[in-house]
Parts: sequence; structure tokens; C-alpha cells
Amino acid sequence: MSYEFESVDRFVCGTVGEPGEREFFLQVRSGTALVSASLEKSQASTLAQRLEILCKQIAKEDVTLVVDRLERDDASLESPVDKDFVIGAISIAWDDELKKVAVELYSIKEIEVEDETPDITLNITLGQAKAFIVRTNAVVNAGRIPCPFCAIPIDPRGHLCPRANGYRR
Repeated sequence: MSYEFESVDRFVCGTVGEPGEREFFLQVRSGTALVSASLEKSQASTLAQRLEILCKQIAKEDVTLVVDRLERDDASLESPVDKDFVIGAISIAWDDELKKVAVELYSIKEIEVEDETPDITLNITLGQAKAFIVRTNAVVNAGRIPCPFCAIPIDPRGHLCPRANGYRR
């Protein structure tokens, strides 16, 4: 099933579960339509990084472009958080005609299909993109703290640090 949103009311990254066992989701709401898609933490982080690069490049190329300021969205994911699909690939591009960022989300499919169409296509403003970046970076960094020696996340029950020759930290 494919979803196409010309404009969205909410485009956020969030998690379900405890640190160390969190599942990451992208959630899109437009009017009454709500779509939730699962993705990896690294995909969420990379999407935020790439959107940040794109926003900076657009601001540099078009200094007359006005960026709408949005309030910080710290609300949790909207219920129900049903996994509509698992994201496999993500495409982002600037639509100069609409003056919006076009985002395409492709699911992981069991069978290769000749006509690869995105499962979700949406357009977000630069303000929505910047709000997404801030929230996603906060969500990604809200997990377990990394070990200062090996950078592997520390479990609440302790951590066998390879740099400490197997001793618990």
C-alpha cells in the first residue's frame, strides 16, 4: 500500500521500549491519516544528518527563502503505533517548484519488484525538516550512555568492557 502526502501535519521520529531495546519509528500524520514505519536507529540518525546538510545547502543557495519556525515537538508517538512497514531505503530531495523537501520511504520487500515505487511520499517544509532534525537527534542520543573507554553502550546491569580486559565497568 502506498501513501502520498502533499503536506503533512506531523513528521516525527520516536521510539517504543526501554533504552537498549527500543524500536525506532517514523510517524507521518496528515489530517486523519496516520502512518507509522519502523526503521533502524542508524537510519534515523543518518536521515537527520542528511536533512541538515540539505537545509544548509538550500539556505546557502537561496538566501531569500523564509523558513517557518515551529514549536518543539516533544510529544510521544501517536497511538496506535502500528508498524505499517519496515523502512529499507530513504530518498530526500529539494523540490524547487514547491519549495519543500520531498521524502520517499521504501519498505523492505521479500520479492524484488521491477517497478519500485515508494511506500510513503511526503513533502515537508524547511521548518518541519529542522524540527525533525532537532527531535531525531534528541531521540537518538536519549539511549544508553556510551562507555568512556570503548564507546559501547552501557547496560543498566553493567558492562563487560573489551578495553578493560573483560572487567565490569
